[in-house]
Amino acid sequence: MIHSQAYYFSTFGVEQAALDRIVEEGMKSGGHYCDLFFENTTYANLLLRDGAVTAGGKHEDFGVGVRVLCGEKTGYAYSESTAWPDLLSCARAAAQIASHPVDVSPYGTRNPSRGAPNPRADRYPMVRPWREEDLSSFVPFLRGLEEQVRSRDARVHKLIASLAFQVSDILMYNSDRELKYDTRPMGSLSLSAVFLQDGKVENKSTSRSFRAGAEMLTPELAAEMAAELTRGVDERFAAIRPKGGQMSVVMGAGASGILLHEAMGHAFEADFNRKGTSIFWDKMGQQICPKGITIVDDGTLPGNRGACNFDDEGIAGQKTVMVEDGVLCSYLHDRISAAHYGVRPTGNGRRESFRYAPLPRMRATYMEAGTALPEDLIAEAGSGIYVDEFSNGQVKIGEGDFTFYVKSGFLIENGRLGAPVKDINIIGNGPEALADIRGVGRDLVIDPGAWTCGKEQSVPVSCGIPSVWIGRLTIGGE
Repeated sequence: MIHSQAYYFSTFGVEQAALDRIVEEGMKSGGHYCDLFFENTTYANLLLRDGAVTAGGKHEDFGVGVRVLCGEKTGYAYSESTAWPDLLSCARAAAQIASHPVDVSPYGTRNPSRGAPNPRADRYPMVRPWREEDLSSFVPFLRGLEEQVRSRDARVHKLIASLAFQVSDILMYNSDRELKYDTRPMGSLSLSAVFLQDGKVENKSTSRSFRAGAEMLTPELAAEMAAELTRGVDERFAAIRPKGGQMSVVMGAGASGILLHEAMGHAFEADFNRKGTSIFWDKMGQQICPKGITIVDDGTLPGNRGACNFDDEGIAGQKTVMVEDGVLCSYLHDRISAAHYGVRPTGNGRRESFRYAPLPRMRATYMEAGTALPEDLIAEAGSGIYVDEFSNGQVKIGEGDFTFYVKSGFLIENGRLGAPVKDINIIGNGPEALADIRGVGRDLVIDPGAWTCGKEQSVPVSCGIPSVWIGRLTIGGE
């Protein structure tokens, strides 16, 4: 949602002359760039445990962060007040931290798209603004959701249904006199169940998260989530732990994209490459996976958890192609890394809140669809493992090595899905896995779950992938 400029000036108690004065104060000690990030966020959550409301509440967060850049130095200070003396104090503190006169190129710190935000281009309008809804009004929806789940599977022993939402008013201004503002909604709905059968226990969870208002809570969404939570439970109780070893792996479309996010996406973030700590730091322009493969990071998907009208530096949201036809062609840049490489920012400067300086971060990261049918990939793999849900991944950015725990999967036997499997790890190396892709399905799915990425600070992201066949990975089993 994008309100009028006056709304944001009123929310933060500032005016244009004050913004210019604060930026000027930040530049006094030799800084070449200064920006301001104002935030007013409403958070709320509601939790039902077996039908009973066990937690719920709202709180507000409000403040401003001031950043000053001077060469390789960054000065950052924040305040939970936007009163004039506090704004001045912030700007002076950031200026003093960054104080270091140096000649630098401003290229990459300038936003190529100037002008006021356009409400008609808003990627997350709200029909039912969260702030106008009473928290207790959502209890019937959550209870109805629980009833649907229990009616689908009598083995549900424990069930938690939770709703969390936030709405953030954001105002940004900088020394290039760029003024950006918008209001960012986020709603997240989660289900977690314990299933009990013949003394055995299995756990399963699902979630949905969108940049949208309360209009996201539809009967269709409830039915979809209840069906997903109860789907595949028989297979989980019947699952075996297979023998380990090196074998073909076919990753199912959708949530398998978390492996792409962790094992490859982080290594494409420009700060890791600028510092030489990423395995891809010297591979720009090189063929890193087979022709026909395209990997993107996208901030333009309407309502998506990773969508942005502007990133947290005021750069317009955009679709960034990182790998095109198998060739590494772009890192993910904030203003600092863009200036270093002499390129334009890609709209990936993101921060957890006004208390943090922005870093290059992913938005919605996915591999574009190929041409193969998913069943053909399984048939061509012949034998191996099919996986469609991961958790607890670990990645070494410098080496590219990764390990992921598989929550759900099947053996591939004679080109067909066989017995369900569980309690296995997938172990590999990012560049080697990319280079060993044998086929890409036509079934791209952007997963709608409540993914959160941690990299010194936490931000909402999304991920996706079509079905992908990788020739050889190590499976940790028996």
